[in-house]
Amino acid sequence: MDKKKLMLLLGALVVAIGTAMAARTLFAGASAPKAEAAQVPQGPKVLVAQRALPVGTIITADSISFQAWPKEMIQDAYFLDGEADMNKLLGTVVRYPVTAGQPVTQGALVSPGDRGFLAAALGPGMRAVTIPVSARTGVAGFVFPGDHVDLVLTQTVRGNDGGSSGTLKAAETILRNVRVLATDQSTETEIVEGKTVVRGFRSITVEVTPKIAEKVAVAQTIGTISLALRSLADNQAELDQAIASGTVKVPAGATKEQEEKLIGQAMNRPIDGATTFVTGGDVSRFQRRTVASAPMAPRTVTASAPAGGPAFAAAPQGPVVRVTRGKNTSVEQVGRR
Repeated sequence: MDKKKLMLLLGALVVAIGTAMAARTLFAGASAPKAEAAQVPQGPKVLVAQRALPVGTIITADSISFQAWPKEMIQDAYFLDGEADMNKLLGTVVRYPVTAGQPVTQGALVSPGDRGFLAAALGPGMRAVTIPVSARTGVAGFVFPGDHVDLVLTQTVRGNDGGSSGTLKAAETILRNVRVLATDQSTETEIVEGKTVVRGFRSITVEVTPKIAEKVAVAQTIGTISLALRSLADNQAELDQAIASGTVKVPAGATKEQEEKLIGQAMNRPIDGATTFVTGGDVSRFQRRTVASAPMAPRTVTASAPAGGPAFAAAPQGPVVRVTRGKNTSVEQVGRR
Protein backbone atom coordinates (compact mmCIF):
# COMPACT_ATOMS: atom_id res chain seq x y z
CA MET A 1 0.00 0.00 0.00
CA ASP A 2 1.40 3.40 -0.96
CA LYS A 3 1.81 6.33 1.34
CA LYS A 4 -1.13 8.32 -0.07
CA LYS A 5 -3.68 5.57 0.58
CA LEU A 6 -2.38 5.10 4.11
CA MET A 7 -2.90 8.76 4.93
CA LEU A 8 -6.44 8.68 3.57
CA LEU A 9 -7.22 5.60 5.65
CA LEU A 10 -5.88 7.16 8.86
CA GLY A 11 -7.86 10.35 8.21
CA ALA A 12 -11.06 8.43 7.67
CA LEU A 13 -10.43 6.49 10.88
CA VAL A 14 -9.91 9.68 12.87
CA VAL A 15 -13.11 11.19 11.43
CA ALA A 16 -15.09 8.03 12.25
CA ILE A 17 -13.86 7.98 15.83
CA GLY A 18 -14.71 11.65 16.34
CA THR A 19 -18.16 11.18 14.84
CA ALA A 20 -18.86 8.19 17.09
CA MET A 21 -17.84 10.08 20.22
CA ALA A 22 -19.92 13.09 19.25
CA ALA A 23 -22.93 10.89 18.59
CA ARG A 24 -22.51 9.09 21.94
CA THR A 25 -22.40 12.36 23.83
CA LEU A 26 -25.45 13.64 21.97
CA PHE A 27 -27.53 10.52 22.59
CA ALA A 28 -26.52 10.28 26.25
CA GLY A 29 -27.63 13.85 26.90
CA ALA A 30 -30.95 13.30 25.13
CA SER A 31 -31.78 10.00 26.93
CA ALA A 32 -31.04 11.28 30.45
CA PRO A 33 -32.27 14.83 30.71
CA LYS A 34 -31.65 16.58 33.99
CA ALA A 35 -34.69 16.20 36.23
CA GLU A 36 -36.03 19.37 37.77
CA ALA A 37 -38.31 19.19 40.81
CA ALA A 38 -41.69 20.75 40.31
CA GLN A 39 -42.02 23.86 42.38
CA VAL A 40 -45.15 23.48 44.48
CA PRO A 41 -46.23 26.80 45.83
CA GLN A 42 -46.13 26.69 49.65
CA GLY A 43 -49.19 28.54 50.92
CA PRO A 44 -50.13 29.27 54.53
CA LYS A 45 -51.03 26.35 56.80
CA VAL A 46 -54.55 26.10 58.18
CA LEU A 47 -56.03 23.92 60.89
CA VAL A 48 -57.86 20.88 59.44
CA ALA A 49 -59.66 17.91 60.97
CA GLN A 50 -57.72 14.64 60.93
CA ARG A 51 -60.95 12.65 61.25
CA ALA A 52 -64.67 13.30 61.28
CA LEU A 53 -65.61 15.53 64.22
CA PRO A 54 -69.30 15.23 65.12
CA VAL A 55 -71.08 17.69 67.38
CA GLY A 56 -69.91 17.41 71.00
CA THR A 57 -66.44 16.07 70.19
CA ILE A 58 -63.77 17.28 72.61
CA ILE A 59 -60.71 18.43 70.66
CA THR A 60 -57.53 16.46 71.38
CA ALA A 61 -54.01 16.68 69.92
CA ASP A 62 -54.63 13.82 67.45
CA SER A 63 -57.90 15.17 66.08
CA ILE A 64 -56.55 18.31 64.38
CA SER A 65 -53.32 19.48 62.70
CA PHE A 66 -52.01 22.26 60.47
CA GLN A 67 -51.84 21.61 56.73
CA ALA A 68 -50.73 23.69 53.72
CA TRP A 69 -53.67 25.32 51.96
CA PRO A 70 -53.94 27.31 48.69
CA LYS A 71 -53.51 30.97 49.44
CA GLU A 72 -56.45 32.03 47.28
CA MET A 73 -58.79 29.77 49.29
CA ILE A 74 -57.85 31.12 52.74
CA GLN A 75 -60.76 32.55 54.71
CA ASP A 76 -60.75 34.83 57.73
CA ALA A 77 -62.50 32.19 59.86
CA TYR A 78 -59.64 29.67 59.48
CA PHE A 79 -57.05 29.04 62.18
CA LEU A 80 -53.62 29.89 60.67
CA ASP A 81 -50.33 28.37 61.75
CA GLY A 82 -48.30 30.94 63.66
CA GLU A 83 -51.37 32.88 64.69
CA ALA A 84 -53.51 30.27 66.47
CA ASP A 85 -52.32 28.69 69.74
CA MET A 86 -52.83 24.93 69.55
CA ASN A 87 -52.69 24.56 73.34
CA LYS A 88 -55.69 26.86 73.73
CA LEU A 89 -57.69 24.81 71.24
CA LEU A 90 -57.24 21.55 73.14
CA GLY A 91 -60.28 20.87 75.31
CA THR A 92 -62.67 22.91 73.18
CA VAL A 93 -65.87 21.29 71.94
CA VAL A 94 -67.14 20.98 68.36
CA ARG A 95 -70.31 22.99 67.89
CA TYR A 96 -70.92 22.13 64.21
CA PRO A 97 -69.91 18.85 62.48
CA VAL A 98 -66.59 18.91 60.61
CA THR A 99 -65.66 16.28 58.00
CA ALA A 100 -62.19 14.74 57.76
CA GLY A 101 -59.74 16.99 55.88
CA GLN A 102 -61.99 20.04 56.17
CA PRO A 103 -60.60 23.26 57.67
CA VAL A 104 -61.82 23.95 61.20
CA THR A 105 -63.43 27.35 61.47
CA GLN A 106 -63.47 29.53 64.55
CA GLY A 107 -67.24 29.30 64.77
CA ALA A 108 -67.14 25.49 64.82
CA LEU A 109 -65.40 25.38 68.22
CA VAL A 110 -66.60 26.64 71.56
CA SER A 111 -64.17 27.12 74.45
CA PRO A 112 -64.79 26.32 78.13
CA GLY A 113 -66.56 29.21 79.78
CA ASP A 114 -68.04 30.49 76.52
CA ARG A 115 -71.75 30.67 75.95
CA GLY A 116 -73.09 27.38 74.64
CA PHE A 117 -70.11 25.29 75.76
CA LEU A 118 -72.10 23.16 78.21
CA ALA A 119 -74.89 22.52 75.71
CA ALA A 120 -72.33 21.50 73.09
CA ALA A 121 -70.55 19.16 75.52
CA LEU A 122 -73.76 17.27 76.31
CA GLY A 123 -74.34 14.02 74.46
CA PRO A 124 -77.48 13.54 72.34
CA GLY A 125 -80.55 13.18 74.55
CA MET A 126 -78.65 14.02 77.74
CA ARG A 127 -79.33 16.71 80.34
CA ALA A 128 -77.19 18.71 82.77
CA VAL A 129 -78.20 18.99 86.43
CA THR A 130 -76.44 20.71 89.34
CA ILE A 131 -75.95 19.15 92.76
CA PRO A 132 -74.83 21.10 95.86
CA VAL A 133 -71.84 19.56 97.64
CA SER A 134 -69.33 20.41 100.34
CA ALA A 135 -65.76 19.47 101.14
CA ARG A 136 -67.10 16.42 102.98
CA THR A 137 -69.54 15.26 100.30
CA GLY A 138 -67.43 16.37 97.31
CA VAL A 139 -64.29 14.21 97.85
CA ALA A 140 -62.46 17.22 99.32
CA GLY A 141 -62.23 18.92 95.92
CA PHE A 142 -60.47 16.03 94.17
CA VAL A 143 -63.17 15.86 91.50
CA PHE A 144 -62.53 17.57 88.17
CA PRO A 145 -64.53 18.09 84.98
CA GLY A 146 -64.42 14.90 82.96
CA ASP A 147 -64.24 12.57 85.97
CA HIS A 148 -66.91 9.94 86.65
CA VAL A 149 -68.54 9.61 90.04
CA ASP A 150 -71.19 7.58 91.87
CA LEU A 151 -73.98 9.40 93.71
CA VAL A 152 -74.68 8.21 97.26
CA LEU A 153 -77.88 9.32 99.01
CA THR A 154 -77.78 9.47 102.83
CA GLN A 155 -81.11 9.77 104.63
CA THR A 156 -82.85 9.22 107.96
CA VAL A 157 -85.95 7.02 107.86
CA ARG A 158 -88.49 7.55 110.63
CA GLY A 159 -91.22 5.21 111.79
CA ASN A 160 -94.94 5.65 111.39
CA ASP A 161 -95.24 7.31 114.79
CA GLY A 162 -92.97 10.14 113.66
CA GLY A 163 -90.85 9.90 116.79
CA SER A 164 -87.11 9.97 116.96
CA SER A 165 -86.81 6.66 118.79
CA GLY A 166 -85.87 3.94 116.37
CA THR A 167 -84.95 6.15 113.41
CA LEU A 168 -83.04 4.32 110.70
CA LYS A 169 -79.87 5.72 109.15
CA ALA A 170 -79.31 4.56 105.58
CA ALA A 171 -77.00 5.27 102.66
CA GLU A 172 -77.78 4.12 99.11
CA THR A 173 -75.82 4.34 95.87
CA ILE A 174 -78.55 5.63 93.59
CA LEU A 175 -76.49 6.28 90.41
CA ARG A 176 -73.18 5.08 89.03
CA ASN A 177 -70.77 6.29 86.34
CA VAL A 178 -72.07 9.86 86.20
CA ARG A 179 -69.85 12.21 84.16
CA VAL A 180 -68.89 15.52 85.77
CA LEU A 181 -69.27 18.46 83.39
CA ALA A 182 -68.32 21.34 85.67
CA THR A 183 -67.44 22.26 89.23
CA ASP A 184 -69.12 25.48 90.33
CA GLN A 185 -69.09 27.58 87.13
CA SER A 186 -65.80 26.17 85.81
CA THR A 187 -65.69 23.60 83.01
CA GLU A 188 -61.91 23.33 82.83
CA THR A 189 -59.09 22.15 85.09
CA GLU A 190 -56.65 24.80 86.30
CA ILE A 191 -52.97 23.84 85.87
CA VAL A 192 -50.13 25.88 87.39
CA GLU A 193 -46.50 24.97 86.64
CA GLY A 194 -47.57 21.58 85.33
CA LYS A 195 -49.56 20.67 88.45
CA THR A 196 -53.34 20.42 88.72
CA VAL A 197 -54.77 22.86 91.25
CA VAL A 198 -57.12 21.26 93.78
CA ARG A 199 -59.74 23.70 94.95
CA GLY A 200 -62.96 23.48 96.88
CA PHE A 201 -66.34 23.90 95.20
CA ARG A 202 -69.92 24.16 96.35
CA SER A 203 -71.69 22.50 93.43
CA ILE A 204 -71.09 20.16 90.53
CA THR A 205 -72.90 19.83 87.21
CA VAL A 206 -73.32 16.28 85.90
CA GLU A 207 -74.58 14.69 82.68
CA VAL A 208 -77.65 12.46 83.05
CA THR A 209 -80.66 11.24 81.11
CA PRO A 210 -84.00 13.08 81.48
CA LYS A 211 -85.39 10.32 83.73
CA ILE A 212 -82.29 10.32 85.94
CA ALA A 213 -82.52 14.12 86.16
CA GLU A 214 -85.92 13.68 87.81
CA LYS A 215 -84.48 11.14 90.26
CA VAL A 216 -81.66 13.52 91.21
CA ALA A 217 -84.13 16.35 91.80
CA VAL A 218 -86.20 14.17 94.15
CA ALA A 219 -83.11 12.74 95.89
CA GLN A 220 -81.98 16.24 96.87
CA THR A 221 -85.24 16.71 98.83
CA ILE A 222 -84.92 13.34 100.62
CA GLY A 223 -81.43 13.62 102.08
CA THR A 224 -77.81 14.49 101.36
CA ILE A 225 -76.05 13.48 98.14
CA SER A 226 -72.37 12.59 98.37
CA LEU A 227 -69.88 11.87 95.59
CA ALA A 228 -67.75 8.75 95.27
CA LEU A 229 -64.94 9.14 92.73
CA ARG A 230 -64.67 6.22 90.28
CA SER A 231 -61.50 4.63 88.99
CA LEU A 232 -60.78 4.74 85.26
CA ALA A 233 -60.29 0.97 85.37
CA ASP A 234 -63.89 0.51 86.56
CA ASN A 235 -65.23 2.20 83.42
CA GLN A 236 -63.20 -0.05 81.12
CA ALA A 237 -64.15 -3.21 83.03
CA GLU A 238 -67.86 -2.38 82.91
CA LEU A 239 -67.57 -1.47 79.23
CA ASP A 240 -65.99 -4.86 78.45
CA GLN A 241 -68.76 -6.56 80.38
CA ALA A 242 -71.45 -4.58 78.53
CA ILE A 243 -69.94 -5.48 75.13
CA ALA A 244 -69.66 -9.15 76.09
CA SER A 245 -73.27 -9.26 77.29
CA GLY A 246 -74.55 -7.52 74.17
CA THR A 247 -75.77 -4.42 75.98
CA VAL A 248 -73.42 -2.33 73.83
CA LYS A 249 -73.49 -3.46 70.20
CA VAL A 250 -71.00 -2.29 67.58
CA PRO A 251 -72.53 -2.81 64.10
CA ALA A 252 -70.64 -4.93 61.60
CA GLY A 253 -68.60 -2.92 59.12
CA ALA A 254 -68.40 0.11 61.40
CA THR A 255 -65.41 2.35 60.84
CA LYS A 256 -62.87 3.02 63.57
CA GLU A 257 -64.31 6.49 64.13
CA GLN A 258 -67.86 5.11 64.45
CA GLU A 259 -66.69 2.39 66.83
CA GLU A 260 -64.82 4.91 69.01
CA LYS A 261 -67.90 7.14 69.10
CA LEU A 262 -70.20 4.30 70.20
CA ILE A 263 -67.75 3.11 72.85
CA GLY A 264 -67.23 6.67 74.10
CA GLN A 265 -70.97 7.19 74.46
CA ALA A 266 -71.31 3.89 76.33
CA MET A 267 -68.49 4.76 78.74
CA ASN A 268 -70.08 8.13 79.53
CA ARG A 269 -73.58 6.70 80.01
CA PRO A 270 -74.78 6.86 83.63
CA ILE A 271 -75.85 3.53 85.16
CA ASP A 272 -79.26 3.44 86.82
CA GLY A 273 -80.53 0.45 88.76
CA ALA A 274 -78.93 -2.42 90.69
CA THR A 275 -78.27 -0.03 93.56
CA THR A 276 -76.63 -1.02 96.82
CA PHE A 277 -77.38 0.26 100.32
CA VAL A 278 -76.11 0.15 103.88
CA THR A 279 -78.07 0.83 107.05
CA GLY A 280 -76.97 1.83 110.50
CA GLY A 281 -77.25 -1.76 111.66
CA ASP A 282 -74.57 -2.77 109.13
CA VAL A 283 -72.17 -0.26 110.64
CA SER A 284 -72.87 -0.49 114.37
CA ARG A 285 -74.69 -3.01 116.54
CA PHE A 286 -76.26 -0.09 118.38
CA GLN A 287 -78.05 1.13 115.26
CA ARG A 288 -81.24 -0.27 113.79
CA ARG A 289 -81.20 -2.42 110.67
CA THR A 290 -84.90 -2.17 109.80
CA VAL A 291 -88.01 -0.26 110.86
CA ALA A 292 -91.50 -1.70 111.21
CA SER A 293 -94.33 -0.39 109.06
CA ALA A 294 -97.10 -1.95 111.15
CA PRO A 295 -97.92 -2.33 114.90
CA MET A 296 -95.79 -4.93 116.64
CA ALA A 297 -96.62 -7.49 119.28
CA PRO A 298 -96.71 -6.14 122.86
CA ARG A 299 -93.36 -7.66 123.70
CA THR A 300 -91.64 -5.69 120.94
CA VAL A 301 -93.21 -2.29 121.64
CA THR A 302 -90.85 0.32 123.02
CA ALA A 303 -91.74 2.04 126.26
CA SER A 304 -92.20 5.37 124.52
CA ALA A 305 -94.64 4.06 121.91
CA PRO A 306 -98.28 5.09 122.39
CA ALA A 307 -100.63 2.29 123.36
CA GLY A 308 -102.26 0.70 120.33
CA GLY A 309 -100.24 2.85 117.94
CA PRO A 310 -97.55 1.84 115.45
CA ALA A 311 -94.16 1.21 116.95
CA PHE A 312 -90.69 -0.10 116.13
CA ALA A 313 -89.22 -3.46 117.01
CA ALA A 314 -86.99 -3.12 120.04
CA ALA A 315 -83.34 -3.17 119.12
CA PRO A 316 -81.92 -6.52 120.23
CA GLN A 317 -78.92 -6.40 122.51
CA GLY A 318 -76.00 -8.72 121.72
CA PRO A 319 -75.70 -11.25 118.88
CA VAL A 320 -78.85 -12.07 116.92
CA VAL A 321 -80.00 -14.52 114.24
CA ARG A 322 -82.73 -14.22 111.60
CA VAL A 323 -85.36 -16.97 111.68
CA THR A 324 -87.65 -17.46 108.68
CA ARG A 325 -90.91 -19.39 109.05
CA GLY A 326 -92.74 -19.52 105.75
CA LYS A 327 -93.12 -15.90 104.64
CA ASN A 328 -92.37 -14.40 108.07
CA THR A 329 -88.85 -13.50 109.20
CA SER A 330 -88.01 -12.53 112.76
CA VAL A 331 -84.87 -11.44 114.55
CA GLU A 332 -84.07 -13.50 117.64
CA GLN A 333 -81.45 -12.72 120.21
CA VAL A 334 -78.99 -15.53 120.79
CA GLY A 335 -79.22 -16.96 124.32
CA ARG A 336 -82.50 -15.19 125.13
CA ARG A 337 -84.98 -17.18 127.28
